[in-house]
Amino acid sequence: MKNINKLIVVLALLSSTVFAQTKWNFDTAHSEVGFSVTHMLISETDGFFKEYIGSVVSTSDDFQNAEIKFEAKAASIFTDNEKRDKHLVSPDFFDAEKFPTLTFNGKSFTKVDDKNYKLVGDLTIKGVTKEVTLDVKYNGTINDPWGNTRAGFKITGEVDRFPFGLTWNAALETGGLVVSKEVALNIKIELIKEK
Repeated sequence: MKNINKLIVVLALLSSTVFAQTKWNFDTAHSEVGFSVTHMLISETDGFFKEYIGSVVSTSDDFQNAEIKFEAKAASIFTDNEKRDKHLVSPDFFDAEKFPTLTFNGKSFTKVDDKNYKLVGDLTIKGVTKEVTLDVKYNGTINDPWGNTRAGFKITGEVDRFPFGLTWNAALETGGLVVSKEVALNIKIELIKEK
């Protein structure tokens, strides 16, 4: 009977070790959720979201299969041009009054090699949800001078804005569109491990 009890305790300990979860929160002071679109076929316009939150829950040190959640306020979009930013939050684009948030819920986070991952998840904009696949570079994990554990990532990818209802555009006389359909994502995330 004692052996059975010992076995149960050992299995319980192994189970809690295997499934132990670690939560990481976005350090927004050292992160940026940026994007870029092609303007008039010849140049790029950059922007980012000023207000967002995100978290990662991992069960391993290498973040394999981590659960990733993210939310940004549509009205916080910033492209360093007041007129353009007002247009972007209008019904022509994000319609921020009716759809105040953009969300991303990760479905899989798969390790490709020591530094690279594929992130698949559901992106929701203006009430429309589409699956997207993004490339992630893992920059490493460190302990900072204040006793925090930090991890850094760079996320890149491309999203077609039209299926999300962001369809405003104008045609150029020479052919093509004023603003590209494709939005390039350039996201830098620094995580802080919850103590």
